[in-house]
Amino acid sequence: MAQTGSDGANKGGITGGARAVAGGPLSGSISAPGDKSISHRSLILAALAQGESRVRGLLEADDVLRTAAAMRALGAEVEKDRGVDGASVWRVSGATGSKTPWRTPSHALYFGNSGTGVRLVMGAAAGAGVAASFDGDISLRARPMGRVLEPLRMMGVEAESHDGRLPVRIDGAAALSAVNVKLATASAQVKSAILLAALGASGKTCLHEPVLCRDHTERMLGAFGVKLAMTPDGEGGRFIEIEGGQRLRPADVTVPGDPSSAAFAIAAALVVPHSDVTVEGVLMNPLRTGLYETLREMGADIVFDNERELNGEPVADIRARHSVLHGVDVPAVRAPSMIDEYPILSIVAAYAHGETMMRGLEELRVKESDRIAAVEAGLASCGADAQSGPDWFRVRGIGKLKGGGRIATHHDHRIAMSFLVAGLASEKPVDIDDVSMIATSFPDFFERMAAIGAKMQGV
Repeated sequence: MAQTGSDGANKGGITGGARAVAGGPLSGSISAPGDKSISHRSLILAALAQGESRVRGLLEADDVLRTAAAMRALGAEVEKDRGVDGASVWRVSGATGSKTPWRTPSHALYFGNSGTGVRLVMGAAAGAGVAASFDGDISLRARPMGRVLEPLRMMGVEAESHDGRLPVRIDGAAALSAVNVKLATASAQVKSAILLAALGASGKTCLHEPVLCRDHTERMLGAFGVKLAMTPDGEGGRFIEIEGGQRLRPADVTVPGDPSSAAFAIAAALVVPHSDVTVEGVLMNPLRTGLYETLREMGADIVFDNERELNGEPVADIRARHSVLHGVDVPAVRAPSMIDEYPILSIVAAYAHGETMMRGLEELRVKESDRIAAVEAGLASCGADAQSGPDWFRVRGIGKLKGGGRIATHHDHRIAMSFLVAGLASEKPVDIDDVSMIATSFPDFFERMAAIGAKMQGV
């Protein structure tokens, strides 16, 4: 067990391997860490704006700190300060008086494990007309970048890649061309990269989104003074139009709690007998709440309290109590609203009664790991009945989990956290081979879980 610092490490937590064991009921209230998606976007848009923006509640985890470092390398001023209440306030300033506030960095931009950071900054750098190289860790190097590079090339960007993967180099054109693009995959990262590049294009870019996915970029662009037109396509999707050449004005942003991170405490409360846990200040964007809709369908006792709005985003406190759960069929259309939550849903499904079928999961094959394969192997080692196909995953629950397995995380933070939750209610402890990567999204995971009574320790 090791204590580590707060910038890019498990704050006050565990490094190396870890074990989760069943204990008494979980109870109490905790807050969720800042939403990772909104944290990335707040830094990028603030760095493109002319003047100083202030960001409160930023997720100070590896992934987001990599984006902050990239903004500095591209010429923005990014400083962490303290507000009068002692909470962190990040001050971000783009170059005043310049149409293109960014500069070509002197070195490759390194994003560690962050797919969101690297893809969004590729688009923003292209729109700013700068040349830049991009790289990441071994996991990120295995993830596809062609889905972003292809539309950027259509706009006039010259891009070199290693077979559609990192490392990547782009050379922004002096003037990009507006394009009409239909998203082949429901990916907020690809959509956002195109919208950010379109800021530097000549003319109006039209993006067709057949299946709705996270809309944080659209919402936040509006907060920074950018005008977009959004029109339903009549079939459940929509068209987004954005005029190139718009300048961003500075804005103050308060980042709400991350629903993907809140999911671990909520899931733990549902499967550990007699538990009653509240996670405060969680983002309730309707394009991010597919997990909670699914859990309620499974019979979960989940209540949304203190519903309110923060910077144009809905927020609520989520209360969850131990529940007797049953299997459900999760439709493919719901996948974009809960794509990061399928690992923890699979754990809950193992504790439910009956079959849970999850469809439309092809995107999980190319996340930080092949998440379907990793969860399937992990559940098998814990005595659960799970099977998968190219884009589906099925778990047959019997109301309990044997445990006793040693989980290979494949450097994936969500696999690590999901199986730590599994061990909190299993008959035998569950061991995780490596938890160091949890810092990429949830640096004080162990502290917050310990605060509600979770029993986790280093091994």
